[in-house]
Amino acid sequence: MTVEEFWQQFKAAHPEVTTNDYDAYAFFDADALAHLVKIGRKTATTSALELYDASDARPQVGEYNIVLDGQGRPVCVTQTKVVETIPFDQVSAEHAYHEGEGDRTLAYWRDVHRRVFKSFYHQMNREFSPI
Repeated sequence: MTVEEFWQQFKAAHPEVTTNDYDAYAFFDADALAHLVKIGRKTATTSALELYDASDARPQVGEYNIVLDGQGRPVCVTQTKVVETIPFDQVSAEHAYHEGEGDRTLAYWRDVHRRVFKSFYHQMNREFSPI
C-alpha cells in the first residue's frame, strides 16, 4: 500500500479528519521505533532544531504524520499534540520516558540521542554540542 493509499484509508476511518496535509517519515532506527509508536509505547520524539533549513516545515500542533518502516511502508498515523523547543541538556526524564526507547530513562535517552545527533550533524558538516 502506498503512503497516499494509507492516508486515504485512515481518513475514511476517521471522517472528522478533513485535511489532506500530512508528513511521512521514518525514524533513525525505522523498524524498531515505528513498532514502538504502533503499540503505543513511543508517544514523543525529538529532532534537532539547528538541522532544519529555511525550507523545512517545523513540527506544528495538530499536524498528522505517517510513520514509515525501514522499507518506506506506512505503519501508523500520529497527530502532533505538543511542540516544545528546548536545549538538549534540558530534556526532561518525563520526555525521555515518553520516547519509549530502551529502558525509558533520561540517561539512556541522552546516550542514544547524543550518538544519533552527532551522526546527523556530521552529515551536515556541523558539530553537535549538547549545551
